[in-house]
Formats: sequence, structure tokens, C-alpha cells
Amino acid sequence: MSQKRQQEDGKARAESSRPDDKRRKRRSFKNVVLEVMNMRKVQRYMEPVLEPLIRQVVKEEVELAIKKYLIHMKRHSGKELHSTESRSLQLQFIPKISLPVFTGTRIEGEDCSTLKVALVDALTGEVVYSGPESSAKVEIVVLEGDFDGDEGGNWTLEDFNNNIVREREGKKPLLTGDACVSLKEGIGLVGEISFTDNSSWTRSRKFSLGARVLDNFDGVRVREAKTESFIVRDHRGELYKKHHPPSLLDEVWRLEKIGKDGAFHKRLNREKIYTVKDFLTVFFIEPTRLKNVDGLQDIDKEKGKESSPFIVQSYRSATKS
Repeated sequence: MSQKRQQEDGKARAESSRPDDKRRKRRSFKNVVLEVMNMRKVQRYMEPVLEPLIRQVVKEEVELAIKKYLIHMKRHSGKELHSTESRSLQLQFIPKISLPVFTGTRIEGEDCSTLKVALVDALTGEVVYSGPESSAKVEIVVLEGDFDGDEGGNWTLEDFNNNIVREREGKKPLLTGDACVSLKEGIGLVGEISFTDNSSWTRSRKFSLGARVLDNFDGVRVREAKTESFIVRDHRGELYKKHHPPSLLDEVWRLEKIGKDGAFHKRLNREKIYTVKDFLTVFFIEPTRLKNVDGLQDIDKEKGKESSPFIVQSYRSATKS
């Protein structure tokens, strides 16, 4: 009896559940259809907005991937990049040579500084501190003063070598001292070198200094250096060299426009003006005394000037720092 009742109860529950399942299925299908329709509406309205955004994101991702790839290639191709950089290297003198230049006197840079040879990148002008070329052996040579390559200032190694000046027959080598320089981190100091002969006998009557690499870097050329041209005078002319700037204790003829043992020099000496200090003292305390130096007034009248150009230019050289 009880078993029969259980069977009937189970059957009743099963029948009562069927309409709910159908309703759920109907609701589920309806929801799916609505969702699809809604999605299509969203897609239709959002497509003009989303498409540019998606393209922008894709573009940025592609650019980032390319950038990472190039960085990777650069890190793993150091030898190739170094070889490319080597082809644009050149030597350069720094600073400019101090003028005038006399035989037997050390060649220096401007402001009495040490002359240097530097290895620089021809494209950037920056000193190259690393690589095998930065430790190269460099030779200092003498060049013809009119050698300047083609119109762009370029030359071949053959042109450079053909313009090296050798000593005159029976004379000492043109340069004396240590003409070989060793670069360290791209820079080398030029030692005690000087000329043994003047430049008056050359075709341009001038010299230039040149520098060339002695080492061979797998056939890659490092462009040579060349200074501006200059006259080399015999050391006897150094006795009459002007000082820039002059010392207060220098003799007065060391100033510009006052020649040693010249007329102006002798007139100043007669006024007991012997040194640069004497000249400046009189200039500030008794300026008319300089104007009245014998003969200067006549010079002023001839030139139509109120104050002597000799005095003015000499004063400027005396006060030049």
C-alpha cells in the first residue's frame, strides 16, 4: 500500500515539473535571442568608435615590437656597428698652434698650453675614448703650407704623404724631439718638438703640422690631421718677439708699435721710460708727457690726429690680458 502511494507521488511530481522545464527552456531561448539582438545593436553603434581604437592599439603594439627588435639587434651586432664607426674617425690637433713660431723653440698650443692630438668622430666631433683606435700610435710630420686637399678640405692618404716636407740637403730633420705620440683614451700629448729650419725656402714659404696613424686597423683608414699654415722664423727673430700679454717688467719695446732701438723707443728712453710699468705710469699720471715726446707731435699733425696712434696702440697692448 505504501509502495503504491510512493509511486503515485513520484509520478505526480514528475508531471508537475514538466511545464516549469518547458517555461525555463522557452525563457532561455528568448533570452538568447534578445542577447544576440542586443549584441548586434551594440556592435552596429560601437563599430565606428571601436575600430579606430583597435587600429591605434595594434599600431602601438607593432611599433613597440619593432623598437624592441632593433634594440636587440644593436646589442648583438656590436662588432658591425664598431666597424661602421671606425670608418668615420679622424685625427685633430687641439688647440691651435701658438704664433709666431721660431726655430729651436718648443711648439705649443694657444695660451702656452700643451699641443694635443685627439681621435674624434668625424660626424659628431666628439672624442672617441674607446676601441683599438683610441690607443693608436701617431706620427707628427711637417706639411707644405699650401696643402689643403680639394675644395672640401678632403685628401687621400697618397696626397697627404706627397705633401710631407723633408729637410734640405745637408740639414737636420725638420722636426727635432719626440715626434711620436701614443693616444690614451683618444688623446695624446705632443712632447718637446721644435723646428730646425725656417719655412722661407718652401714653395708657399709656410709650414703646417700633420698627424698620421702608424697602426693598421684591418685596412680601415683614420683620416689624418692638419693644422693651419704658419711661417717659421729663425730663432734670431725671437729676440724681437712681442709678449702677449706683456709683463710690467718687460722692456717697453715689447709693446706693439714700438720697435726695438727704433725712433719711438729711443725717444721714450730719453724720457726715462724703460719698462711697461714706466709707460703705464706716465700714461695715467702725465698723459701729456707722452704726447710731447720729441717728434710725436709732428707725426700727429701729418696724420691729422689729436693723439698719437703709437701711444694708443701701445697702451692697448700693455693693458691686454
